[in-house]
Amino acid sequence: MIGELGQLLLILAVVAAAVQTWAGLGPRAQPRLAALATLWQAAGVLGAIVLLAAAFVNFDFSIQYVAQNSHTTLPLVYRVAAVWGGHEGSMLLWLAALALWSLAALRGLPRRDAQYAARTLGMLGLVSLGVGAFVLLTSNPFARLLPAAPEGLSLNPLLQDPGMAAHPPLLYLGYVGTAVPFAMTLAALWRGAPADWVRWVRPYTAVALAFLSLGIMIGSWWAYYELGWGGWWFWDPVENASLMPWLALAALLHVQIARDAQGRFPYWTAALAVGAFVLSLLGTFLVRSGVLISVHAFASDPRRGIVMLLLIALTLLGSLLLVAWRGKHLLPVRASRGAAPLSRDMALALNNLLLVAACGCVLLGTLYPLIMDALQLGKLSVGAPYFEAVMTPVLLPALLLLIVSIWLRWGRDEGRALLRRLAPTLALLAVGAVALPLLLASVYGAVHPLVVVALLGALGVAASTLHWAALRLRGGGLGASGLGLTLGHLGVAVFVAGVAMVGGYGVEHDQHMAPGDTTALAGCALSFDGMSSRQGPNYEAQVGRFTLRCEGQAPLALVSEKRSYVGSGMPLTESAIDWGLTRDIYVALSTPADDASGAWSLRVQYKPFMRWVWLGVLLMGAGAFSAALACRLRSSPSPACGRGPAVVVQDITPAAPPGPLPQAGEEEKPGAPT
Repeated sequence: MIGELGQLLLILAVVAAAVQTWAGLGPRAQPRLAALATLWQAAGVLGAIVLLAAAFVNFDFSIQYVAQNSHTTLPLVYRVAAVWGGHEGSMLLWLAALALWSLAALRGLPRRDAQYAARTLGMLGLVSLGVGAFVLLTSNPFARLLPAAPEGLSLNPLLQDPGMAAHPPLLYLGYVGTAVPFAMTLAALWRGAPADWVRWVRPYTAVALAFLSLGIMIGSWWAYYELGWGGWWFWDPVENASLMPWLALAALLHVQIARDAQGRFPYWTAALAVGAFVLSLLGTFLVRSGVLISVHAFASDPRRGIVMLLLIALTLLGSLLLVAWRGKHLLPVRASRGAAPLSRDMALALNNLLLVAACGCVLLGTLYPLIMDALQLGKLSVGAPYFEAVMTPVLLPALLLLIVSIWLRWGRDEGRALLRRLAPTLALLAVGAVALPLLLASVYGAVHPLVVVALLGALGVAASTLHWAALRLRGGGLGASGLGLTLGHLGVAVFVAGVAMVGGYGVEHDQHMAPGDTTALAGCALSFDGMSSRQGPNYEAQVGRFTLRCEGQAPLALVSEKRSYVGSGMPLTESAIDWGLTRDIYVALSTPADDASGAWSLRVQYKPFMRWVWLGVLLMGAGAFSAALACRLRSSPSPACGRGPAVVVQDITPAAPPGPLPQAGEEEKPGAPT
């Protein structure tokens, strides 16, 4: 019965999405019908995913997807997580995330322009219709298995972990969140939009960026401790699939600031909104089409990829045609003044150029091997050396730009005035340029020039941001947007410092050790005490016990496991890690020796400042959430925010006389000329 009810709810969702599309994009938008259809569509999708979870909880092996991804020994939390453990369930999760974002748009878009809100819901309905039809016709998670299987094949052991239980939902909320800026942009193109429509888009962009940041961070953390690799990023194609929309969203959020404040970059804003969503669809294709062999990719039917590629092509082609046809509706109410080379406008433009260049480098390195393989031109592997070589020259200037950009004025600035504002930061950088090499040489015995440059950049961003925030606090308060900027830029600084230290001073090597052996690592002694066995709820584990002795610290017991899971028989490594704010000691069992000595091959690593990598991403995500809560970004009229009636933009209006330039860090006052 669960399977049939789930199928009916999916059909209801697809039909409701069709009605939602027609109500929003028909000859005349019908706001009430669009809202009602959105509610029915969300009810159908969310009800279907709840029913699928119930089938997993109750071991309903008459549903093929449940039989392929569950087992009677599987703990309850992973039976629920198994809902998105395979292709069909993950696509249903994608559709459920889209339903939640559609509800957020229904709740958040202002009722004072019901026509524009209905057109936005219509665009979201069109996306729901395409993805819903794909799920129903090619990836149905409720397909029956008759006769029912007596036992399931169990969930992929890689997914039987708290990190991977949380990673896909957060990542998909970020992926699918790109649909809202995309829909709002196309809705503005379709029939015009209120004058301040870009301001309404920014909270959705910020929240999508925050969810994507958290999803990437948890996935990176999981790969670090679960896979036995001991790193935080490996330029895996599926990792890159999440990085590309993150870069596009970061660029979009920054360019929306210039579009909102100064009316600049209207077409570029639209291009980034479309690009971020298309890259999210591409990421879904890479993970779920079966074209990739990766620890992250769990689909095995490449034929579905043809349908996904068709959806991506139609989305991109239709969006570009709409921009070319009705692009005038993207233009601001007033023409913006020209910007001088030394201005915040140009800094944001350069910031966007660098972020998009970085995204293009990742896209090329990810797709080029796939294209070569598809054309039967040979197998080609693009790994870390390529990405590190092309990304460093792009991202280092972007880091240095962050030091200056928050101090620049809109339109035009003066070099002397800028230098006065930057004087405390420049003084600290001068001290750091002398002190950092000496400190690194004394602690690590070597100085790597690239690490010093990266650390100086991180120091400059942190100092500049904190100085700016202190002045704002002294002048009346940061506000939510100021807090978001502060947290986001500090997150970048912390992240860069962690990456630089791990890359420059990390130590990793494979070690062959027998019980009783001791090895030295980063001033500590690691002893292999012996092996034992342990029975888990649905696995058997060989347990390696170690003792870590560091000067000035009590001996610390570490435990690493090699597990074999019931059902799949797949082995999995649980690493032993001594976590710390300034360094990690990492031990992972690899393979046992062939002789009777009890020796094992081990992966032993020293990772300085590894915590800072994930702490930086958390700060960036927190900054994006804070920016979304800013009063001046609220879409609904409020006396506190000073919102007045909106003006619908249907044609280009003459330019207004220029007003005074806001000071560095000032909020633009509602109704004031910018």
